[in-house]
Amino acid sequence: MAIEQIKMPQLGESVTEGTINQWLVSVGDKVSKYDPLAEVTTDKVNSEVPSSFDGVIKELIAQEGETYEVGAVILTIETEGGGSAAPEAPAAPAAEAPATPAASTPAPAAAAPVAKTDNGGARYSPAVLKLSQEHGIDLSQVTGTGAGGRITRKDLNALIESGNIPKAGAAPVAPVQETAPAAAAAPAPQAAAPKAAAATNVPVVPGDIEIPVSGVRKAIAANMLKSKHEAPHAWTMIEVDVTNLMSFRNSLKADFKKKEGFNLTPFAFFVKAVAQALKEFPMINSMWAGDKIVQKKDINLSIAVATEDALYVPVIKNADEKTIKGIAREIGELAGKVRSGKLSGADMSGGTFTVNNTGSFGSIQSNGIINHPQAAILQVESIVKRAVVMDNGMIAVRDMVNLCMSLDHRVLDGLVCGNFLKRVKEILENTSKENTSVY
Repeated sequence: MAIEQIKMPQLGESVTEGTINQWLVSVGDKVSKYDPLAEVTTDKVNSEVPSSFDGVIKELIAQEGETYEVGAVILTIETEGGGSAAPEAPAAPAAEAPATPAASTPAPAAAAPVAKTDNGGARYSPAVLKLSQEHGIDLSQVTGTGAGGRITRKDLNALIESGNIPKAGAAPVAPVQETAPAAAAAPAPQAAAPKAAAATNVPVVPGDIEIPVSGVRKAIAANMLKSKHEAPHAWTMIEVDVTNLMSFRNSLKADFKKKEGFNLTPFAFFVKAVAQALKEFPMINSMWAGDKIVQKKDINLSIAVATEDALYVPVIKNADEKTIKGIAREIGELAGKVRSGKLSGADMSGGTFTVNNTGSFGSIQSNGIINHPQAAILQVESIVKRAVVMDNGMIAVRDMVNLCMSLDHRVLDGLVCGNFLKRVKEILENTSKENTSVY
């Protein structure tokens, strides 16, 4: 028999680490090549880690909820054939695998509780055992939603948030304290103390809900903080009359949906206008690289798509080469992937400029944080009807929208950004049945 290692994969060109969101297997499970082993979360995507071998799960080295560097060993699989010296192999990688100090030393010992069972024979991960101990949850009364009815960290978080926690006195502590491996895992809360210290000034009273910070939320926080710390943000806004655009779009939308099977949204027109203007003002499509500025050849537009607890920025590649119809299709497909959890690393890579449809929430003015390492982000606000003074001095009700742009002042100045926005405005205000084709 041989012991093979499964490592944290690189799920995107700039991804350096991932968080084990949920194990889909337990020690002793038989797996085939390409079977999913774990759900992993990065700052770009949620994905499953597939098995590279046929065999039996030997050891779960990584812990649910912990973050590990790309290339770190997260589990081992026993396969047929090969030498017998391999069982010692996980020991060294286990010590260096985790990206966070809290998980590095106790990782091998903490893996053992996954194989431990309660009186009903169920298997629990260290993260589940820890949560059950902290909140006094009787695991025997919890119905799991994981593979094979396994109880996951998400199941316990849902119970904690709902306040409907099944308890049985001090019993929930027993599964952890009855085993020696659990004692080895005990230092973990101490190692995490520096993180908890940041929240010590926040009073928690009965009825308050404490929500664990997910891997995605941590990644968003880190990227936004880096952007604000490194890039000197400047902000500008322009007002656009999109009355003719909305009239044109509204005249097409019913037949378009019937013919194409997806919606022709106003946002598709904005994305197309931005792509066209970027082609004419390529400096906007640049990135700061320390001793140089990199002006990107391809116009790949990141579009912000929000879920209830996270924000993703999938990319429309070569948007300047696509029609409004093609852009509308991609917007729908990418948003669907985000909400169904099927977004891939490739869907998130290569973005050069971000367009955010903040108007979908009713916002009329906002100051976006640049999507690092890009040089700018454009917020498309809500289209509202307003009384406007026309060129002839008459007052008319028009469809108006604000475009708000945040820029990295290391790369861009007011002149080029002002001219860029002026061109976007010109394209949008001249969008009509006579001037524009969606195909």
